[in-house]
Amino acid sequence: MNYSIKTPLRQSKFYLLTRDDQMENYASFWRRAGAFAIDYIPILIYLLAVMLLFLLLNTLFDVNQLLFTNRTLGQLTAFLLVTLPVVLYFALGESSARQGTWGKRRLGLKVTDIAGKRINFGRTLARTLLKFVPWELSHTLIWEIRFTTQTDSLLISYGFALVYLLIGLNLAALLITRKHQTLYDLLVKTCVIKQR
Repeated sequence: MNYSIKTPLRQSKFYLLTRDDQMENYASFWRRAGAFAIDYIPILIYLLAVMLLFLLLNTLFDVNQLLFTNRTLGQLTAFLLVTLPVVLYFALGESSARQGTWGKRRLGLKVTDIAGKRINFGRTLARTLLKFVPWELSHTLIWEIRFTTQTDSLLISYGFALVYLLIGLNLAALLITRKHQTLYDLLVKTCVIKQR
């Protein structure tokens, strides 16, 4: 029979950590992946609305000819209409009083600093921008393929290899770090925890 007494390490209004259960408070890979999948529901609804709006505008005014024939203007338009709203969705949600996006809140998760405290907008914006580096890099490579007639296939191959490397490193870090942190979590000193 074990008569050991659990010694509390830290207490907050959300959870009580003890030496025996402190590892259980960090969000697992599957819980984070589930929250990310749930977050894509409103994002997909937004993207569908943008696509329908562009179909309508293109039918009436031929906006594709205006916005997407030039690589720079096309990439800027896509950034302003797609990437920026998605980045703001994550940054505003994770820096809010609830400390999480819609998906994270549905699965009982929140983003904190290492001490378990709420992070400010600047820090969560940096976290989100780092999270989406592979996404934006892949879009840049696709724009390069689309608009450059003499696309350097070696450059494109190295670019996509970098995208897959970054995604792989984020997943590996999430799976092997003690606090289940991704590369971007480690860089900005944040973690995702389960609320109790």
